[in-house]
Amino acid sequence: MKFHRAIAAIGGLGLSLLAAHAQAAELKVLSSTAVKTVLEEIGPQFEKATANKLVFSFAPAAVLKTQIEQGAAFDVAILTVSLTDGLAGEGKIDAATRTTIAHAGIGIAIHKGAPKPDISTTEAFKRALLNAKSVGFTAAGASGVYLKTLFDKLGIADELKPKLKLLQGGAGEAAANGEVEIGLTQISEILPYADAELVGPLPPDIQSYTYFSAGEAAASKEADAAKALIKFLTAPAAVSVIKAKGMQPG
Repeated sequence: MKFHRAIAAIGGLGLSLLAAHAQAAELKVLSSTAVKTVLEEIGPQFEKATANKLVFSFAPAAVLKTQIEQGAAFDVAILTVSLTDGLAGEGKIDAATRTTIAHAGIGIAIHKGAPKPDISTTEAFKRALLNAKSVGFTAAGASGVYLKTLFDKLGIADELKPKLKLLQGGAGEAAANGEVEIGLTQISEILPYADAELVGPLPPDIQSYTYFSAGEAAASKEADAAKALIKFLTAPAAVSVIKAKGMQPG
């Protein structure tokens, strides 16, 4: 009798484990590079808490938007708010799931140990750019779009042209490896590089913040898991990670 009860218990445990395994989901997440370091830390926490698996693809938000419009499969997208809203309008993202998770300002990066330029005021920032041998930023990124208009606004676009480098990779990485003397990008894309040094953010009167929101794919077959991930990204544990990675929540 005891033997049969033991077999029944083992069988029940096995069925429970199989059920839990069957319920686990694999989520394909397309995310802006600016949020990469946040997700690399939060992702394993979510996987441990839910048994779901995350598969990330990182690229500039505009590049990912194009991929989605061309039919790329995904479960959750984390892009700039304007692009997420646009994709919701096209029926690619479930509009009801859109959630703003973080925002970041633009910072100035140099190679670690190099002399720090004065960027305390807008005039000082202008001089720093004009005195630099090379200035780089990622043209496809949200910050790159803003910087192009900023250079025009400051009246230095023509003087900067000979030294500007439109980067395919990240500006933080370019500063770290010495490809450019000054790299301009979101602060969260500078901090991960040990050989890059953050001089500081843009002066307040010319700073620009990029807001990132997460949304579930309208065609996702893992809707519950996708919604759980989006909720997880706004939990207190996630907020502390967001701040540590050079961004602000919401």
